[in-house]
This record gives sequence, C-alpha cells and structure tokens, in this order.
Amino acid sequence: MVERVPESINFPSEEEKIMTFWKDKDCFQECLKQSKNRPKFTFYDGPPFATGLPHYGHILAGTIKDVVTRFAHQSGFHVDRRFGWDCHGLPVEYEIDKTLGIKGPDDVAKMGIAEYNKQCRGIVMRYSNEWETAVKRMGRWIDFDNDYKTLYPWFMETVWWVFKQLYDKGMVYRGVKVMPFSTACNTPLSNFESHQNYKDVQDPSVIVNFPLVGDEDVSLIAWTTTPWTLPSNLALCVNPEFFYVKVKDNATEKTYILMEARLGALFKSESEYTILDKFQGKTLKGKKYKPLFPYFAECGERGAFQVVLDNYVKEERAQEWSTRHLTLELMISGCALNTRSSRGTGSDLPVDSSGCFTSEVTDFVGQYVKDADKNIIKWLKENGRLINASSFKHSYPSAGGFQSLCVEAIRELAERRTRLAISRNRTGARRSLSGSATTLRSIDGLTIPSRCGKGALRRITEVFDCWFESGSMPYAQAHYPLKTGRSSRTLSQRTSSPKALTKRGGALFGKPPFKNVIVNGLVLASDGQKMSKRKKNYPDPGLVVQQYGADALRLYLINSPVVRAENLRFKEEGVRDVLKDVFLPWYNAYRFLVQNVQRLQKEDDIQFLYNENTAKQSDNIMDKWVLSFTQSHPVLQG
Repeated sequence: MVERVPESINFPSEEEKIMTFWKDKDCFQECLKQSKNRPKFTFYDGPPFATGLPHYGHILAGTIKDVVTRFAHQSGFHVDRRFGWDCHGLPVEYEIDKTLGIKGPDDVAKMGIAEYNKQCRGIVMRYSNEWETAVKRMGRWIDFDNDYKTLYPWFMETVWWVFKQLYDKGMVYRGVKVMPFSTACNTPLSNFESHQNYKDVQDPSVIVNFPLVGDEDVSLIAWTTTPWTLPSNLALCVNPEFFYVKVKDNATEKTYILMEARLGALFKSESEYTILDKFQGKTLKGKKYKPLFPYFAECGERGAFQVVLDNYVKEERAQEWSTRHLTLELMISGCALNTRSSRGTGSDLPVDSSGCFTSEVTDFVGQYVKDADKNIIKWLKENGRLINASSFKHSYPSAGGFQSLCVEAIRELAERRTRLAISRNRTGARRSLSGSATTLRSIDGLTIPSRCGKGALRRITEVFDCWFESGSMPYAQAHYPLKTGRSSRTLSQRTSSPKALTKRGGALFGKPPFKNVIVNGLVLASDGQKMSKRKKNYPDPGLVVQQYGADALRLYLINSPVVRAENLRFKEEGVRDVLKDVFLPWYNAYRFLVQNVQRLQKEDDIQFLYNENTAKQSDNIMDKWVLSFTQSHPVLQG
C-alpha cells in the first residue's frame, strides 16, 4: 500500500527526517557490518584543518568522496570511511603566536616547547563539533569515531618510520635550496603554502632579445613579468619537441627565433613577418647567446649563457614559473630564463646556487627598490635589448596542472633526482633519525656522545614540513608497518598533494600508494574571485542548506565543471535552479504515479505490484523514449 504524497514538500525538512532515521537505525555502521567480508576498496580521506568552519571547497570534496565511496559499496565492496584531521602546520602556530604575543623562537624557548605544543593542541580541534555536524548534515557517511589525527603518536610514529627508511636508503642529506620564505613566520614555505594568498596583480610585460654568439644579427627572444630577475639570467630553455621559427620582422628588418605557436605574441598579423626557417627546439641545444648583463660573465666558461632543453616549457601564456621558484619563468615566446635557480631546467648548470645576486647586482637593483623594474627596462631599452614593454594582469602566483605534476614526479623518481626540502625552522618535537616512538619519547632532553669524538649529539632545531606527513598519510593512517592489518595501497581517492604521495610511495616501495586519484577544481565567488569572509562575497553554506537542502547543493556541485578540475563560480541561484528544475519535477512525477496507483486500487480494486518478470513491453512511443534515454544516458546508468 503506497502512502499518500502531499501536494507540497519542504526538502530540507524531509532531509532532517531521513537523517534522524539513519541515526536511529545506525544505518552507516550497519552497512559496514553487512559488507565486512566483501573485497576491500581502500579509501584515503585527505584531512582538513579544524581551525576554521567548513566552506564550499570542503563541501565539494566531501560530496565527491561520498559519491565515490557509496558507489563502491553499492558495487559490492567493503569501504572503510575514516575521517581524518590535519593538525600540524603554520596556521595553528601563527594563531598561537598572535594570541600569546610570541615574536620569535626566543619567546617559545622561554615558554618551553612542551607548553607551546600544548597551546597548539588546545586550539587545533576547536571547530571539530561544528565540522561533524556540517559533514553529517550534508548527508555524508563517514566514521568520526574511528578517525585519524596527524597529532596522534601512532600516526607520527609512522612518519618517523618513513623518514628513517629514506635515510637508510641514502636519500636524506643536509643542503641548501632556494625556497619561498615567510618573513612573518621566519620559516621556509612549501610551494602550496606560498600559493595560498594569490591575487590578480598588474606586472610589467617585457620581451627581450638575446643575440646569438657568432651570428649577432639573429636573436632568441624571451618574455618575463619580473624584469628585476634579468641581471642574474644564466640560460634560456626551449622545449625540444615543439617547433620554433626564424622570422624576419618586416618593419625593422631584424631576425628573431621564437616558438611557432607564439608568433601572435610578437606580431599582430602574418603580413608583419617573413618565416625564414622552421625546426624543432632540440636543434637549438647548446647555442650560445650574448648575456644581458656582465655580472656573471665568468660563468660563460662553465656552460652558462646557452640554450638548454626541457619539456616544462609550454605554449600556454599563463604559466609563469618565476612565481613558483622565485627566479625561473616560462616565456611567452617559448623560451625560459633560468636565473641561478637550484631547481634547474633539465640541464644542471655548473654554477653555485647559494647566492642569486652579487654585490654589484644588489647595488644595481637595491638602490632603486620599488623602481627596480622600471630602471631595468630603461637600461634594456638604452642598450638595444628591449623589443617590447607593456603591462600584464595575472593571478600571482600560479600553479601547474595535476597531470603535469604527476608526470614530473614519476620522471624525477625514475631519474633519482628528486630534491625535497622537508625541514622547517619552527618549534616542535617531531624530528629524528629513529623509527619508533619508544626511542623518541624523551628526545628533547637527550644528548648522545658522538662516536666520531665530535662532542655531544642533540636533536636538531628543524621540524618536518607538514607536507612530508601528508605524503606519508597512506601508511600513517594505518600505523604501518607496526600495525599491518590494513591494506594501504589497494585503491584510493584523495584530493590533495598527489605529487607528494607519488614521490613518497616511489621512494619507499617503487610505486605510488594509489591506483586512482580524483582532483577537483576550485569553488570561487560569483565574481570569479577567491571566496573571502572579509569581503562577504559568497552566501553562508549553512543558510543555503537550510533554504534549499543538502541534496540540491550536492547535485549543483557534482554536476558542475568543478568535478572536471575546472573552476566554478558559485551562484546561489544555481542551487535554487536544481530545486526548481530537477527535484520538483521529480517529486511531481512521483506524486502523479502514486495518485494513479491509489486511483487504480480504489476504483478497480487492483493492487499495484510491479513485477519485472511479468512486465510487458509497451508500444507507447513515450515509454520507448524513456527506456532508451535511461539505458543510454551515462549519468542515469550509474
């Protein structure tokens, strides 16, 4: 007997009723019990910080994870779904420093590391209850009771084990590397952290010529938005497989070499130039050019000021590597300027990477401070090295795509040339060469006599970069290898740091710790800007769910380009339209069906019971269309 369907419905209220039913029947745990003997689908939940409230980016990631894991369960797998919490990193320490008036390491030393860590632990989970309420209200099934936190001793113990394995393999050394640096926190930053506060900026756009040695009538050309880095240029990089052209500027009679795909960056129409030759970038390897400035002239004898090859050079205009590596930039012409970056460009130049500028260059740039770019452009023009100067608006800094990051990570692993700076200059207690908690429980106060007679050994001051433990998550969340009951590399889904995971897994076991990765785009405000509490440029997620329901919000997100790694400009009316154009028509169609079932029972005394085995094929054209549509549409198929 079907129940009567009311004429109107309040979807958020109905969702609340369903959540109460799930809770009363303990539906999630019951599903886990029923599927425990099935094949395992291993799922990794990339952990959020609980130092703030959930935003649309968290809701998007949670919805994707819920869809994937529910589908896996319905497909015959057992899926452990453990929630995770990220508890380490600068955000927590920065807030404690502000709250307690801590200005630097000396203040921490006075307080004591143990007390400082206690203060950090005290605030790291302050929004955990709100998180649990919000996640459950979105309809996600996830286990909060059997969670993992990066501050759990057993989690950190695996991180120590991972580091010791790398050390024992001879993959850990002490050295120097050019890194983004926070002057406020007095510590190096990861590339991810340095990208957090990006914004649109107006930078100078400069195209410069580099005459070839022995054929100075022909010049390579390159583009930069950071003219101040030009004094330390040491090489030009081209893509070996892309095609480059030698062209004559019909107006000036000058001859240039640039990527064929970037001709439009220099010329407005084909009538403005004549192509003299065409060849692949690898043809240019080793070509020497005239330096812009004399500051590193002696490096020319050791391989500088020539063309090198690397596949990171792309056709796209927007990839600006100087914003990621401080001194390395992709050029619009298809050339890149390597300015003594320790990262290199695929050809290790024989130069000292410890100092980017000599005293001469420092004087040259430093005397102008804010006017450095303007004065360098002026110098370029006066010395005949400037082709064009304008301005360029771009998001600063920019990040590369996921696919290229994974390809790069795997290639670096294969060539054994990965270099990761895993230390940070902070205060804390997570570092050593020991592989277990037992030997580290009181490491802060220990000194060990040196076997080499070099005095007492004590714990170093640096701490692990929190991204090192993120890369260790597949093993640490299972307390591997001390607890080996869980499979840690079967199949997984994770939405952050695939490059770190790939490198860690490759170094430890020779393969990534996952078989499948899902990466989504960013959820932006409706104007295309980053969502900002200060600007109040987005609707409160809680109010949106309260008005339209979680299902409407979930379907809006999961049916948008953001699941294809494109950015989404969030619009509240988009959630409203899902309710109006999808849910209400569904509801009315169901109500219409129930009304006819009840009419059939009342007027003809026929009990409506659907039986697939006795169902007859309909000759109605609309029925045929509905069947065809549902059997051919990929979304409706599953």
